[in-house]
Amino acid sequence: MKQQGLSFEPFEVLVNSGDTQQLQPPITLIPGYLNQEQQAALLNEVKSYPLSRPEVQVYGQTHPIPRTQVWFGDSGCDYRYSGLFVSALPWPKYANKLREKLYRDFKLETNGVLVNRYADGRDSMGWHCDDEVEIRSGSDIASVSIGARRDFFIRHKVSLQKYQIPLNSGDLLIMHWPMQNEWEHSVPKRLKVMEPRVNFTFRLLTKHYHPK
Repeated sequence: MKQQGLSFEPFEVLVNSGDTQQLQPPITLIPGYLNQEQQAALLNEVKSYPLSRPEVQVYGQTHPIPRTQVWFGDSGCDYRYSGLFVSALPWPKYANKLREKLYRDFKLETNGVLVNRYADGRDSMGWHCDDEVEIRSGSDIASVSIGARRDFFIRHKVSLQKYQIPLNSGDLLIMHWPMQNEWEHSVPKRLKVMEPRVNFTFRLLTKHYHPK
């Protein structure tokens, strides 16, 4: 595949709390990181992914998550989040190519990717931070979106200052350390959105954190 030229653009604040002192989340937004050919290859590959809708416990009650997902990673990169323990599945071809591209372009080291598929605007992701204990301290997290445009919200844990970032197909958002310690993020419902969106979130885990 021909590699898409990178376009670095300044992060724009779309929503804030009205505070005069604005806190800036430690992120890098790169619109159009993937070209159409790269996006098409990944979307085609996603059709064969063993996506599932696991159930999680919220306030003592069990609910299926409002999206489908799958975890791929290196051997020994099993993952526990939201009360779920997930064994790493082997890397698919194009997801691994994207991982390699992120390393070539940014020296971003990762060993696992969580793939979330939002069937339409009814699927969502609630407020959370990716601060699981097996994620390597000091590491960045890279998020690549493909498909429908969806709004990505970021909220500071203390000030509650909030930002809205519309993510288009092919965009890359890098969440730099220590964002997960200080900020939460979410993908809210958007009932007018009828098309699917797939998100690849690449992380660096401590290998064999969960001994078998």
